[in-house]
Amino acid sequence: MAFALLDQIRSIFEGDPGVRKVADDPVLSAELLMLFRMILADGTVSESEMAAFRRICREAFGIPEASIDSVIEYLNDFGYETNSSQAIAQFRDLDVERRKLLARHMAEIAKADSQLAGTEMQLLRRTLDLLDISPADVVKTEE
Repeated sequence: MAFALLDQIRSIFEGDPGVRKVADDPVLSAELLMLFRMILADGTVSESEMAAFRRICREAFGIPEASIDSVIEYLNDFGYETNSSQAIAQFRDLDVERRKLLARHMAEIAKADSQLAGTEMQLLRRTLDLLDISPADVVKTEE
């Protein structure tokens, strides 16, 4: 109980911890921007796409559920200053596995609403080209 109160006080003075995590990591910011752009690619935001985005934020990046709305707000503000090519440029020098992970997350969001729109396929195809990975790399291999 006391720790929760301390966390709330700290958050008031230092800002939301999830937003700080994203703001302090340009690659994470770029990835989340690309994932959010995939949500918007077909012109509608479905609950299933948002659920996939929230799960990826929690499971892959350790962003607390309580911070996700604030992170989305931050991305919305930050996103106007960054286009897709600039966001993807953050990934060009990363190892291939990290680039594949971005593509897999984007594909997961695109498929979340059970409808793969042409605009989603275009964004994914362009991203794969810019990341220099093949569509086969997006398919997870069973271990």
